[in-house]
Amino acid sequence: MSESTDSEVVVVTGASAGVGRATARAFAERGAKIGLLARGEDGLEGAREDVEQAGGEAVVVPTDVADPDAVEAAAEVVEDAFGPIDVWVNNAMVSVFSPAAEMSADDYRRVTEVTYLGYVYGTQAALERMRPRDEGTIVQVGSALAYRGIPLQSAYCGAKHAIQGFTESIRTELIHDDCDVQLSMVQMPAMNTPQFEWSKSRMSKKPQPVPPIYQPKVAARAIRWAVDHDKDELWVARSTVKAILGNRIMPRRLDNYLARGGYDSQLTDEPIDPDREHNLHEPVAGDFGAHGPFGGQARDRSYQLQASMHRRALTLLAGLVAVILGVLLGRRAASTDAE
Repeated sequence: MSESTDSEVVVVTGASAGVGRATARAFAERGAKIGLLARGEDGLEGAREDVEQAGGEAVVVPTDVADPDAVEAAAEVVEDAFGPIDVWVNNAMVSVFSPAAEMSADDYRRVTEVTYLGYVYGTQAALERMRPRDEGTIVQVGSALAYRGIPLQSAYCGAKHAIQGFTESIRTELIHDDCDVQLSMVQMPAMNTPQFEWSKSRMSKKPQPVPPIYQPKVAARAIRWAVDHDKDELWVARSTVKAILGNRIMPRRLDNYLARGGYDSQLTDEPIDPDREHNLHEPVAGDFGAHGPFGGQARDRSYQLQASMHRRALTLLAGLVAVILGVLLGRRAASTDAE
């Protein structure tokens, strides 16, 4: 997709909070018309206000992405309101912090239905509309955990791995059919989002993202850039690069490393309320916004992402520096010979 115009129509799932909320605002800042899909109506109304304040337009569509009929109906609502969908961002997720031995079949089913099948249904709804026009972009919001599983999140890691395989499979079919719909996957690091306040947990302490932690606007910036530059896959932040490449090179060593430190790195020192509400089956009431409680630790930018976004300019700059150094060294050598 080329640089966007102010008339682009964007759908964001999981738009009520976290990365989805930040992504909706990022597209609104350039005048997009946005379909906001999520379960929590309080958060959706907050997201609508964010979009309108940023200069965009929004239509709120309460949707459980685990229901394929609801996803299809939501797509129709958005197109009835704004016209053909240009960009579809699959982002909705739920998770359970728990050792696998204590997980229930219902836990696995629900996480899989939302976090994996929700992406499948969203992709199907988007392709149904984009294929006939032979244009459009679908973004799968992924994670370093699409490649590297960690303890206490077996259902979530399994779903992210599944999204990766699903996306690669669909991409090959689009290439085979000579279809110009772009399918991108953006692999994220740990993010400071509200999910750690409302995810179901069987642990005795409050969950946290595995440091280093990044603010949601870093993810939103990456998603918007991937759309504009037709990126098949984008890795965000050095920690994501290290996790993915490290798993390719030394997976067994990472198994042992995570077995030793993977529990404590995901838990704070604060005890958790065993009766706290969670959003596995129903949304938690209230508007939680884009940010979680880890703002004091979270980074506002990723230098690795900046380098990826400006790779061509950096390559040209490096070439220019090499030429200048070559000229200077050549002159120095000539001066030395003359002496």
